[in-house]
Amino acid sequence: MTAMKRILSGVQPTGNLHLGNYLGAIRNFVRLQNDYECLYCVVDLHAITQWQDPKELAATTREVAAAFIAAGIDPTRNILFNQSQVPEHAQLAWVFNCVARLGWLNRMTQFKEKAGKDRENASVGLYAYPSLMAADILIYKATHVPVGEDQKQHLELTRDIAQKFNHDFGKDVFPLTEPLIFGEATRVMSLRDGTKKMSKSDPSDQSRINLTDPADAIALKIRRAKTDPKPLPETELELDERPEADNLIGIYAALADISRSEAVHRFAGQPFARFKEALTELAVAKLSPIAGEMRRLTADPGAVDAVLREGAHKARALAEPVLREVYDVVGFLRP
Repeated sequence: MTAMKRILSGVQPTGNLHLGNYLGAIRNFVRLQNDYECLYCVVDLHAITQWQDPKELAATTREVAAAFIAAGIDPTRNILFNQSQVPEHAQLAWVFNCVARLGWLNRMTQFKEKAGKDRENASVGLYAYPSLMAADILIYKATHVPVGEDQKQHLELTRDIAQKFNHDFGKDVFPLTEPLIFGEATRVMSLRDGTKKMSKSDPSDQSRINLTDPADAIALKIRRAKTDPKPLPETELELDERPEADNLIGIYAALADISRSEAVHRFAGQPFARFKEALTELAVAKLSPIAGEMRRLTADPGAVDAVLREGAHKARALAEPVLREVYDVVGFLRP
């Protein structure tokens, strides 16, 4: 009997989780739990690579955990925890800082994007972020990691670090983790501008559907979503030149679990008003239960903390033997 494949999935506790986070990541994580041994991690150590308000960080850590549970992740069957409660992540990251090469980290495009022009003022943590991400994955010897386009490069670095560690010490300690790439990527754009990604940092709350929005807020935001003067397109090709129509059709297709071409066919030539009614009905049906459950969970922070504590206990049971193995291989004396 072959061992079940193990997945590590991480989400930053950035607050204001929205439809883009749900369709792009969280919903996919829920679907993995039947076929893999899953660890779901709220990556609060990664969050502090840029300054965070401490009270807000605690609240958003609970919010992400609540979103996981509300979306359908079962913390009794899987391991749900926040990264800082498992010190082995940081301990292995230091070893990996000594395995990774400066040249490798210099090639990481995400650091350049996040640091911007003032690179000298960026934290060392932001620069070394990929080493910690490699440790997050390899402390559990995860075989697969679901990745979006923006994280592919970091997973390649994780594989490079694993390979170099194994080579340097002459032992196959770590697997070469495989990316898990889902079908058609759901890239959710702003409801106010179809050329910009849906974002929590957009000053307009009307630009996004938050996972905590009640039904009437979802309905209002869809009704006000930007469109163009023409009816819905007759073919998928027309979507290329109509970003707002493309975005709303994409959201409908993702929520209905159908292809974009099927969604286009379903509403071809119809006025936006009629389409928006159908989209509202679908979005409310899919998202309202999640919003209600999230509000219930976040109102009881003690219960969420208990889930994270229990998850951390289970995670450490897996991480401790791996760190012991690494320390023995490296030559560290242990008690």
